[in-house]
Amino acid sequence: MASIRWKILLAFFLIVGLSFFVAATTLTGLVSDYLFDQRTRDDSMKTEKLALAAAPLFQSVSANELNDMLEENAVSMDGRLMLIDNDGKIQYDTFQNLCGQRVQVDEALRVLSGDAAEAYGIHAPGRAVVEEMSGESGADYVAYSVHEMTGFQGRIGAALYVSRVQSLMDSLQTVRMRLVSVFAIIAVAALVVALILSRVLTNPITAVSRTMRKMGKGDLSVRVPVKGSGELRELAENYNTMAAQLESLDKTRNQFVSNASHELKTPLATMKIMLESMIYQPDMPAEVRTEFMKDINHEIDRLTGIVTDLLVLTRMDNREEMKRESVNMSELTLETIHLLTPAAEQRRQTLAEDVRQDIVLYGDRSKLGQILYNLTDNAIKYTPEEGTIRVSLKQEDGRIIWRVKDNGIGIPKDDQEHIFERFYRVDKARGRETGGTGLGLSIVRQMVKMHGGTISVYSEPGQGSEFVVIFPQEGAAP
Repeated sequence: MASIRWKILLAFFLIVGLSFFVAATTLTGLVSDYLFDQRTRDDSMKTEKLALAAAPLFQSVSANELNDMLEENAVSMDGRLMLIDNDGKIQYDTFQNLCGQRVQVDEALRVLSGDAAEAYGIHAPGRAVVEEMSGESGADYVAYSVHEMTGFQGRIGAALYVSRVQSLMDSLQTVRMRLVSVFAIIAVAALVVALILSRVLTNPITAVSRTMRKMGKGDLSVRVPVKGSGELRELAENYNTMAAQLESLDKTRNQFVSNASHELKTPLATMKIMLESMIYQPDMPAEVRTEFMKDINHEIDRLTGIVTDLLVLTRMDNREEMKRESVNMSELTLETIHLLTPAAEQRRQTLAEDVRQDIVLYGDRSKLGQILYNLTDNAIKYTPEEGTIRVSLKQEDGRIIWRVKDNGIGIPKDDQEHIFERFYRVDKARGRETGGTGLGLSIVRQMVKMHGGTISVYSEPGQGSEFVVIFPQEGAAP
């Protein structure tokens, strides 16, 4: 579970961290772009106004007026101003130390070469150069804004505005640092929240894992606490349902093994007693020996029946494949009645039928035949001589209904809910006399379920029983 918890934590942290990193980067870029664009527009606009105002004076060589105008604008623009001729020589400089020298600013050279009418750029040439050009000490950045000056004959030079941008760069750095600080705080908060959420999310899984370990050690009674909502609650509920089914299955298996052992042990013990009597009594009368041999043969038949029924149940428990086909239920019912009529006549019983014609069900013919055979055979066995057994087949409301009704001994109320359990007998002594294994009705119920149907019993002691089997019209689901 630690692995799942840390995976959830890492995933949560990565998602939040990546999302914020993208947001922080985008926001920083937007702020930087906005501030740069704003500064570029302002400086370019100032430089353009300067170029327009200075061009006539520069062309007429009005030195005094031009110097006064430049000094005035330098104060209002808070920067250094230069006027450069077409040859690249600086003719006017508000700092007065570069007059007559050739300009070395790339933006100015680009405008003077005719590549552009204006140019702007921010540079970090080193603090010495920045201080020399802008007069700002301790600064790392300087900005150059250049605009051409035009006269009657075209371009006559360019105006250069050197501005101080250190405060702008410091502001951007402050924004970046604040965003990093916020990111660190959010990252820590996200980590704490992720730790809590990962624990909350993995607790139900941890509980399931802990319960599974206990179940693996043989304790099938443990259950997972059902808490929360959504998929995790559903997981706990489904797991508890599965655990309950496993516990029930284990109890049923243990009971089945116990009952099977008992049922197999009884005939074996009987045969052992009889065989020992025959071995240790060599002078046993022939007729007694013959009677013992018949009893042993009878017990062998019982063992064979039990083993056969157990094999049938095992195959059905393992979801034995059904051989599906369209079965004429009317013909199958009449064939089964015809097959069991001699057994009923031997007991002077009446085996009546009420069968509607042309009723078809999609299912396994062999298993369907065994269902009706077992129910009718049971009715014959548990109905007194000269009794009546009625078998009916009808189709009602999209369902196919079999009914097997007798006027025999009936089944007590308390036993009716157990008669479909394996090895259950209403009267154990009487059941063995009739040769039953206690598995017949369990087999019947399993076969009915395989066809998507239901089976129920209605009975009153001394008045007989009625077994009702209902199949859906479409038969067994493929």
